[in-house]
Amino acid sequence: METIAVLAEGKKERYEELLPQLAALVAGEDDLVADMANVSAALKSAFLQYSWVGFYRIEEGELILGPFQGKVACVRIAVGKGVCGKAAKERRTIIVPDVDAFPGHIACDPGSRSEIVVPLKYGGDCFGVLDVDSAELNSFDEIDGMYLEKIAEMIARIFHQSLSGK
Repeated sequence: METIAVLAEGKKERYEELLPQLAALVAGEDDLVADMANVSAALKSAFLQYSWVGFYRIEEGELILGPFQGKVACVRIAVGKGVCGKAAKERRTIIVPDVDAFPGHIACDPGSRSEIVVPLKYGGDCFGVLDVDSAELNSFDEIDGMYLEKIAEMIARIFHQSLSGK
């Protein structure tokens, strides 16, 4: 079993240390749920300002709660609704500095103040999202977007492997 150790103080440096550790953590394991669970735990451990880290999977037009770390969450979110649903529908990363200012925000955790949602894409289609919340305003920026998108690509490769039976 891999141990995730992130020592860097800067955000970019922390992600740079974390990426190869995540790659090693998921290497050789093609169970999507298991890998999502470990990735969400590793992200939450590496970034103390993250109050919630998790995944939603798309099934029949709905986002359904997957593995996560944090408080109890909304189980189902319609594609197109809230930050997660909008990111899934538009297939793009959405950074929300203040969730109270986001029209249609779904408050699964009233303590959440800012959020970033990254779509999980394979073959042009979105099969889920990676959702990260913070209890602080303005916690996320383009650095988070860039690195969380790399992590989403890692998950997409595992998703592809699970579809192809490899």
